[in-house]
Amino acid sequence: MNEILQRLNPDQLKPVLDTEGAVLVLAGAGSGKTRVLTSRIAYIVEEKGVYPSSVLAITFTNKAAKEMQQRLSLMIDNAESMWICTIHSMCVRILRMFADRLGYNKNFSIYSETERAAVIKKSFQECEYDDEKLLKNVKWHIANAKMLGLGPEEYRAKNADVKGIRDICNVYGLYCRHLKMNNALDFDDLLTETLRLLSADKEALEILSGRFRYIHVDEFQDTNAVQYEIVRLLSVVHGNLFAVGDDDQSIYGWRGAKIENILHFEKDFKGAKVYKLEQNYRSTKNILKLANEVIKNNGMRTEKVLWTENNDGEEAKYFQAETEQDEALFTARTISDLMNRGYKFSDFAVLMRINALTRSYEQEFSKYNIPYKVFGGFRFYERKEIKDLLAYLRIINNPFDSEAVTRVINVPKRGIGAKTVQVLEDYAAQTELSVYDAILDLDALPLNAGSKSKLAAFGNLLKNLVVKGADESPDELIRDVINDSGILSMYADDSDESINKKANIDEFVNSIDEFCKLNKDALLSDFLNQVTLSSDTDEMDETEYVTLATIHSVKGLEFKVVFLAGLEENIMPVSRAAIDTNELEEERRLMYVAITRARERLFFTRSKSRYLYGERSMTLQSRFIGELSSLLGAEEKPRGYSGYSEYGYAGAARSSYGGYRDGAAARRSYQSFKDKRDEDYGYQSDLPAGPSSSYSAASSFGGAKSAQKSAPYGIHTVKPGKDYSKFRAGVKVRHAKFGEGMIVSTKGEGSALVLNVSFAGLGIKQLSAQLAPIEIIG
Repeated sequence: MNEILQRLNPDQLKPVLDTEGAVLVLAGAGSGKTRVLTSRIAYIVEEKGVYPSSVLAITFTNKAAKEMQQRLSLMIDNAESMWICTIHSMCVRILRMFADRLGYNKNFSIYSETERAAVIKKSFQECEYDDEKLLKNVKWHIANAKMLGLGPEEYRAKNADVKGIRDICNVYGLYCRHLKMNNALDFDDLLTETLRLLSADKEALEILSGRFRYIHVDEFQDTNAVQYEIVRLLSVVHGNLFAVGDDDQSIYGWRGAKIENILHFEKDFKGAKVYKLEQNYRSTKNILKLANEVIKNNGMRTEKVLWTENNDGEEAKYFQAETEQDEALFTARTISDLMNRGYKFSDFAVLMRINALTRSYEQEFSKYNIPYKVFGGFRFYERKEIKDLLAYLRIINNPFDSEAVTRVINVPKRGIGAKTVQVLEDYAAQTELSVYDAILDLDALPLNAGSKSKLAAFGNLLKNLVVKGADESPDELIRDVINDSGILSMYADDSDESINKKANIDEFVNSIDEFCKLNKDALLSDFLNQVTLSSDTDEMDETEYVTLATIHSVKGLEFKVVFLAGLEENIMPVSRAAIDTNELEEERRLMYVAITRARERLFFTRSKSRYLYGERSMTLQSRFIGELSSLLGAEEKPRGYSGYSEYGYAGAARSSYGGYRDGAAARRSYQSFKDKRDEDYGYQSDLPAGPSSSYSAASSFGGAKSAQKSAPYGIHTVKPGKDYSKFRAGVKVRHAKFGEGMIVSTKGEGSALVLNVSFAGLGIKQLSAQLAPIEIIG
């Protein structure tokens, strides 16, 4: 134990040793909060003799829970008896223990967003509404009501002045009834039903609150009102609540997180003690200067200043591109250069405020064979063929799950028509049975013999699978589901799509196999839980690719090199921040989070003009760059300045040619821009290069470096003195990704040479001769 405590700095040690009562640790970015949490739990168990089973640790991602469990397993015995889980996973465990007290069977299904949307749409149609705008409003209001923990009638009363609230709550009420009939809960219900249990059932509260003598909550700033109340109730018996968080990293207000939960901790928990962790172990001094400089402009925060014993490191760079393509190309060239200095693709992240900005990066990275992955996109378990298999497994686990039954009733095709399905659902509703039970009650259905025969075959399939599910492990069961259902017949041809879908099914089987290997004697419900509760961040791994992501999706992660893109007004910060102080402060916290993801190098980029939402417009520099101007050497723009006057754009009329009607004015303005750009940033070509303080055109971005590290990945770096004269119009080339093409025109010269290459079926691609993975073939 002494060895564990000796690893802590003095500020970390204080809250670890303070074990009784309410304790709040304000842990700045990179300050070692996970070490503090695990050390405190180990101290409580080893030194105070507390049973591990009386310790609860709540995290906000499955990945964090897994890491904490692994760390504690190395520090103490019987760590597996602790509850170390996300708050949703904790609620699942509690609800399975007390499901009958809330009117549910303990094998209730958990609906993902897809299933939830399907049931809402079904409820909407049953109310005989057909307005798509109303349906969209219904979905938003149901999510909002659940987040606030309000039922249909409560929500209607509190929002009486909202247009269409009666219709909205009619659908909401019917949606709730469908869930109850299906013995199902959606993601938000896991929280609200747990809160209902703890609030209304004194015996359940005493059992649970009495069991957990010490409660630990990570990322406390991200709790919403329902989560906060659950934690408060669980701590009523012993009062030992240890909360760790950072108000400066509260960035989820849009989904209900209340920064007040952490700011008012001392007020809400009388006698609470507060500690600050300000020493950062992640980033360089120069990066932390930027983080401190931007966040100090927020008024709603607890004062703290990050510091580090790390070295000064590289100064951050600020790059202003003419267009978003130039912005992305700057990033590609910088990555190419740093790859030649020993970095790996997995060291890089391009972070942005909105997903719409990824297009130019995907385009440029594809040109130069830079591997990348976009986070926040389509995930494995959301693919149709995987959702179908999951539906079969959900039926086996919970035959009352009518949504799952109707999903796969024709997967694969069985010739069961929509009218037959409607008869089934109507009969189930009238008799208060599940659709599964309705299928097994065929004699009572007003259907012809052919339809009954098809339903009987489907019913026998489900019944046999449910019987197998009682005896088989999940890895055995999934093979029976695939074989008995005949689902592979849907992908019997050799098309690319079918090959990919079959590969996905194989990978799904593999995922269950791995789960069963890691979780001996695991139940099917355990596997379904971990699938439903997985998140984008949990899927991130260490393979070699550049991460393209929104800032929200990488919270808690870190990268050696970070590019923060799109630093323009109405993007970062978003437009609504201009009229709402609270929104602006959350946007600034988002900027702070982005900066503190960087360990060694940090680049800020923006585009002077950007094509977004269907049109190209001139942009204004983000106010956050203005707040950092003294450290970045960027000119701080006064509020309301005109972007058109920047770098010689004054007085030119915008149009399709470079943004202007008058071609001559455009060319003069663009030349003025180039001259000013060359002076400020050391440009010597039409292509972006690094700031002159760090790079020169002769050697920038790998020009004078060996290509050994990056060549296997396809980035085409060149040796000094390479002859570019062979790249000219009419020459045939081969690109590693696009195949064969022909150069139709060129511009620039030397390492700044740009090629316009026509590829069959792909059109013309504009490529940097220096970077592109191309070779001359004739």
